Amino acid sequence: MSGGYPQHPPGYGYGSPPAQPYTAAPYTAGAPPPTQPYGAPYAAAPYGAPSAPYSAPLGEKPPKDKHQAHGVGGAPPVHSGSYPPAGGYASPFASLLPSAFPPGTDPNVVACFQMADQDGSGFIDDKELQRALSSYNQSFSLRTVRLLMYLFTNTNTRKIGPKEFTSVFYSLQNWRAIFERFDRDRSGKIDANELREALLSLGFSVSSVVLDLLVSKFDKTGGKNKAIEYDNFIECCLTVKGLTEKFKEKDTMYSGNATFTYEAFMLTVLPFLIA
Repeated sequence: MSGGYPQHPPGYGYGSPPAQPYTAAPYTAGAPPPTQPYGAPYAAAPYGAPSAPYSAPLGEKPPKDKHQAHGVGGAPPVHSGSYPPAGGYASPFASLLPSAFPPGTDPNVVACFQMADQDGSGFIDDKELQRALSSYNQSFSLRTVRLLMYLFTNTNTRKIGPKEFTSVFYSLQNWRAIFERFDRDRSGKIDANELREALLSLGFSVSSVVLDLLVSKFDKTGGKNKAIEYDNFIECCLTVKGLTEKFKEKDTMYSGNATFTYEAFMLTVLPFLIA
């Protein structure tokens, strides 16, 4: 595997192609709701079966015989109904609980974390994570690192423990493979069409308008080259993934529509802006 990452444990679910990507079209009016969570009983459903990278709780090897209902970054399971009152939301700056390495974690991953955790606190901050990843030839901006930390911890404390670090490590290994698969000319960049295919492989189908916005946002030349590099590709995927998962939590009828209170909307969007 390029990039120097150690191999992840057998059966680890990140990076596998989805059974069916999310589509953009809503259900036909009057159609019955799906019979299973985010399944694919209707061709016009806005969400297909969830892609393998996001179908299991982060930080664990996905069990093959256990259904998971966790949200992104270890968030609580999806609840039915509307948003609870604003007071029911967990603080985005809540303390991160101590964790341990999942069974079967590669010793090189453990050693990498322990080297970064110089004070032995059991946590590493954003700059320590940035240095740890760079030791495997993966150079990321602090913004990308902080977005990784937010999505894998569901907090803005900018610290991660062994469990979250392991998930980040294995996920990046597979996202790197996806980027290289679609960087067919080996330019170190992918264009809009390649980005569309890459997002589809992760289970996300975006419209042409959204795709153009993504390329414009994550192209380091401000949209002149109409292509994005690996660092920005990771940030792009994290943004699409995170916002989609947050939206899915509230789209209880799988209609492609959801109702957000003002507080809920702000808490959904702002973490992606302030990362």
